[in-house]
Amino acid sequence: MTKSNPHLREFQFPADYPQVIDLWEHAGSGIHVRRSDQYAEIEKKLQRDPDLFLVIEDQGKIVGSVLGGFDGRRGLVYHLAVAEDYRQQGIGAGLMAELERRLKEKGCIRCYLLVTNENETAMRFYERSGWEEMDLHIYGKDLA
Repeated sequence: MTKSNPHLREFQFPADYPQVIDLWEHAGSGIHVRRSDQYAEIEKKLQRDPDLFLVIEDQGKIVGSVLGGFDGRRGLVYHLAVAEDYRQQGIGAGLMAELERRLKEKGCIRCYLLVTNENETAMRFYERSGWEEMDLHIYGKDLA
């Protein structure tokens, strides 16, 4: 496969939505596409901080993405994904570096992310990038 020079840009809604959902659905067992990833929910998310949803595009195809959030106190990283053919090329690291830079620019001093228990590859990636495992339990509850 011949690859051009992938470039980072902000997610464009609604045009990028189908490609990003497809990327998330095929990223492996570490990403779980849920109700909060539906079209209307992403549209709501973008009203808060659209500059924290980043993609990497190569020849018109989205090959990486990360969705971040900042509530004014803490940052959160959702759904870092890189297409299988593009892994081990620094795309994930580039997305995370830019997201962290943007969060810092907003005044964020602490950020969290969640990794599924079986996703050893992601755990090692984040640890190499300076993230620390926290000893806690995560709880969730559907409100609607």
